[in-house]
Amino acid sequence: MEKLVLIGNGMAGIRTLEEIIKRDPDRFEVTIFGKEPYPNYNRILLSSVLQGDSSVEDIILNDYDWYEKNGCNLHCGEEAVQVDTEQKVVYGSFGTEAAYDKLIFATGSDPFMLPIDGADKEGVIAFRDIKDCEAMIETSKTHKRAAVIGGGLLGLEAARGLLNLNMEVDVIHLPEFLMERQLDEPAAAMLREELEGQGMRFHMNKQTVKIRGEDRVSGLLFKDGTSLDTDLVVMAVGIRPNVALAAASGLETDRAILVDDQMCTNVPDVYAVGECVEHRGTVYGLVAPLYEQGSVLADHLAETAESAYEGSLMYTQLKVSGVDVFSAGEFTDGADTKAIRVHDEFEGVYKKVVVRGGSVIGAVLFGDTSDSPRLLDMIKKQTDISEMDKAAILPSEKREASAESAVVSMAEDETICGCNGVCKGDIVASIQEKELSSLQEVTQHTNAGRSCGGCKPLVSELLELTLGDAFREADQKEPMCGCTTLSHEEVTAEIRDKKLTLVREVMNVLGWSEPEGCSSCRPAINYYINMVNPEEAEDDANSRFINERVHANIQNDGTYSVVPRMYGGVTNPEELRKIADVADKYNVRMVKVTGGQRLDLLGVKKADLPSIWEELGMPSGHAYGKAVRTVKTCVGQDFCRFGTQDSIQLGIDLEKKFQGVPTPHKVKMGVSACPRNCAESGIKDIGIVGLQGAWEMYVGGNGGVDLRQGDLLCTVTTDEDVIHMTAAYMQLYRETAKYLERTSHWLERVGLDWVQEQLVDNDANCAALAERMERTIAQMEEPWEQIVNSGTIKQEYFDVKHVTT
Repeated sequence: MEKLVLIGNGMAGIRTLEEIIKRDPDRFEVTIFGKEPYPNYNRILLSSVLQGDSSVEDIILNDYDWYEKNGCNLHCGEEAVQVDTEQKVVYGSFGTEAAYDKLIFATGSDPFMLPIDGADKEGVIAFRDIKDCEAMIETSKTHKRAAVIGGGLLGLEAARGLLNLNMEVDVIHLPEFLMERQLDEPAAAMLREELEGQGMRFHMNKQTVKIRGEDRVSGLLFKDGTSLDTDLVVMAVGIRPNVALAAASGLETDRAILVDDQMCTNVPDVYAVGECVEHRGTVYGLVAPLYEQGSVLADHLAETAESAYEGSLMYTQLKVSGVDVFSAGEFTDGADTKAIRVHDEFEGVYKKVVVRGGSVIGAVLFGDTSDSPRLLDMIKKQTDISEMDKAAILPSEKREASAESAVVSMAEDETICGCNGVCKGDIVASIQEKELSSLQEVTQHTNAGRSCGGCKPLVSELLELTLGDAFREADQKEPMCGCTTLSHEEVTAEIRDKKLTLVREVMNVLGWSEPEGCSSCRPAINYYINMVNPEEAEDDANSRFINERVHANIQNDGTYSVVPRMYGGVTNPEELRKIADVADKYNVRMVKVTGGQRLDLLGVKKADLPSIWEELGMPSGHAYGKAVRTVKTCVGQDFCRFGTQDSIQLGIDLEKKFQGVPTPHKVKMGVSACPRNCAESGIKDIGIVGLQGAWEMYVGGNGGVDLRQGDLLCTVTTDEDVIHMTAAYMQLYRETAKYLERTSHWLERVGLDWVQEQLVDNDANCAALAERMERTIAQMEEPWEQIVNSGTIKQEYFDVKHVTT
């Protein structure tokens, strides 16, 4: 078996690998170096993570199980730092040496940071990866003013996300109008008007010359002498191909790595794909060309076909901050071009088609992009429109809901998904041959909708057109994932009825299309079987997310964090000494106080985790889990002048009772001794607020990106009542929420009135739910106690060698 090494774990490189595996799955033994501590994820959807619409798990394209299933050795968080092309060996930053027969560079691009005075200050970041998203989210918790330098696509997506984080957002742009590479001036003006309505402020024709502040940014100074105060600067001014390693390895580079039509470099057996590539003088930054390059390289390496990459038509179809935008080809006016235009300021629609010599060569659509597949097809095929009715080329009104779907008139070879190059005929054939009935299934089998997601409405229309009534019946429920047609509720009911206790048993009995399942369904099934049958179920650690598998949060450099439990946020000198001793002994890089009143030890090596927990001798804070995490408290009546209740003791009692109980998503609580709410109880999953002689219980709060004030569930008089109602409420949530559904989203879905009917108005049902919670609590074990006492677990999950049980 030949050895293939891939440098880069991003979208272009892994898509190339997928194509190779599809053609010849047994040809290569694969090693992958990935600089980020994550499996392959969809970088296009980072804006949705920033905006709070998706989690990091939601944008994972290939989870860790995929690498294992396909025999790929992923060095996650390890950067390739040297390549010996004579000996054919790649060296990693952690000391890994990987020999190769074939080598692929897919090192992508780095964000361009303006070389201006102050660019190295704290609070100046790019918008390129998950780490940048996390930095913006953390900053928004303590600062309120943000400035985005760059009014292109990426900058506007960052600005929209910062607005969602309740920050004041100013966008600074050097050109005269926004998105000058994708839009013409009239469309850009309409976009600006829309975004100003959303709350963005724009500063056009502005050149930043200095970033003010001492250690941290405090403002911007512009070339015209004006300035702007800000607490955060996000630079989104472009990208630069990452070619340093390639150049040092002897590969020929100009702006990027030079390749031929088979993606070969000047060095034998070394290839390159993606944003790090320059082909025929062009460097591509959009996903569709990168996937086309990957397909050609897969043909070449698998020797299954003779194909050549001849360049790509540049086009963009994305939703920019809630507005549909499409552009393709040459869309600016020229001396030898004519244009067909529709400009409706009342409806917020702008359409422009540029024609040269009787053929469509470019288009811009704003507000209504329903014509984009047809126009893109015309541009690709260089369709002669000389004899066509120009009004028919660009309809002047939006397509009415009752009118014929756009996909009806599309030719079989017209592209539906531009990012992945999937045409209408491919999708229809897959629906019919594989009996697909959901959008998820179509995406799984064809890749349509897997990247930016802009084509999903068309795919849904095509599903409905192909299946008719069968689609409308299937559309009434949302399948758990592409491996099954069953919904979360149906899977849970089957587990309960058939008394299923193993993940593989569930997939086998319920007819999973993928015998091994996927990253969406395996953790969900594992949660459901443990929730339904806590005494009989066998927990499957391999079906958990990586953080829950090793009981620690992985950080952006591949290290982990340790959060010991401190009940109610209360600690003592003995615990603090233990933490200090451990931090010294294991060279912990940082000890930080968390928002949940705990101490977080950051920068811990995976192999040191068991030893640290053994020496601490403290329970896990479950800061990594989909579980009950912390109960935050104020100092209460014993210390505070305003306190009416003993909030500290109730917080300790709640935390000791429910610590680590598995839930569909993380659960945080707070107990405040008075309505001043110092423990932020009003925005917790469960918040308790003290009154004179009573406790108010608030539920469904969320203090994250999707800020939500908790709803008053009930008022009770004793601590015992609080604990009893908390048990019943959490069990109701556990039994009726979908896996990865926060309490805030669940409560909005089922309604506060329904929850009160189940708990406050029905004592018998409330008691039954609390009793089922007691069954779960009875099965709880301290995870680190198990790990410390098990040499097998240490070896399997923490790479701790020569340990006896």
